[in-house]
Amino acid sequence: MKRRQFSRQMLCAAIAGCLLPITKASAREVRQIAKILPKSLKPGDTVGIIAPASPFPEDYIYRTEKNMNMLGLHVKWAKNLNRAYGYLAGRDPQRLKDLHAMFRDPQVQAIWCIRGGYGTSRLLPFLDYELIRRNPKVLVGFSDITALLNAIRQRTGLVCFHGPVGSSEFSDYTLGQIRKILFQPAASQFIFPSTKEPGDGTTRHAFPIRPGKAEGELVGGNLSLMAALCGTPFQPDVEGKIVFLEEVGEKPYRIDRMLTQLRQSLPLERTAGIMLGKFAGCAPEKGDMSLSLEETLYDRLRDLKIPVGYGFPFGHIRDQCTLPVGGRASIDAKRMTVEILEQVVAG
Repeated sequence: MKRRQFSRQMLCAAIAGCLLPITKASAREVRQIAKILPKSLKPGDTVGIIAPASPFPEDYIYRTEKNMNMLGLHVKWAKNLNRAYGYLAGRDPQRLKDLHAMFRDPQVQAIWCIRGGYGTSRLLPFLDYELIRRNPKVLVGFSDITALLNAIRQRTGLVCFHGPVGSSEFSDYTLGQIRKILFQPAASQFIFPSTKEPGDGTTRHAFPIRPGKAEGELVGGNLSLMAALCGTPFQPDVEGKIVFLEEVGEKPYRIDRMLTQLRQSLPLERTAGIMLGKFAGCAPEKGDMSLSLEETLYDRLRDLKIPVGYGFPFGHIRDQCTLPVGGRASIDAKRMTVEILEQVVAG
């Protein structure tokens, strides 16, 4: 073998040997990254309102401002908030620019998404995660915002918050939960179900699928978005964690398909437990050849041999709790209670 050819092959082998450990180390770092707590909120703080997903009707502006004022917060609207590009609230670079601007702005103490819808996942590969890590702030939303919350937590360590979007109906229960989690730093916070949240008349209000208690870090959100993250670089790490899921407007066969995708993509049997919120409008229609929602959830989750309960107070419902994505919690799948076991905002 010629000396030049030999040297070239040795160099390629050395480079390949170096690249493989770096790739593996990077995967470990994503899972083991240090947790970062955003600063707690107080009346008088400024909250930046962004639309990383779908456009919205004009009255959402009024509703959002009213909700923020009830919390004693001042509002700063994103520059591109009122743009629309079909089913998106502006083109990807515009929505991305608004998100980055709010994290960069020293006058903004928190970032609230005005609504969900569709499109947040498109932004994930282009986020400046280092900018976010250097400027930790409270970030709140749910539904399509699930993708943003989990990607940011996994890539930066920042605890994010699965809670009502800015245009949600802020009931007394919802307001109380926001104040408890975001305004009051504490080592332990109990979350009890609302006593006023009505059922939809087709599914039991709450029921254990597999009774028991579990403890672990919270990860999750909307079922459709969690399923959509599977197989991507932003697929969530669920081992040893409590996975929380909710859904809206999907028939049981689609719930079945998404849960099946999660089971085939993620080691759900190695999670600490699964907490299901309210699956609003997910019952079959009269005359459908279908399992009920309850039967579907039992069929897909009961054999996992971990605590699983349906009816925790989160989802597309009026009375919503606020859950810290990345915060450690314990759940009781029979009583449908949650205890946040550690401080999730800095004092």
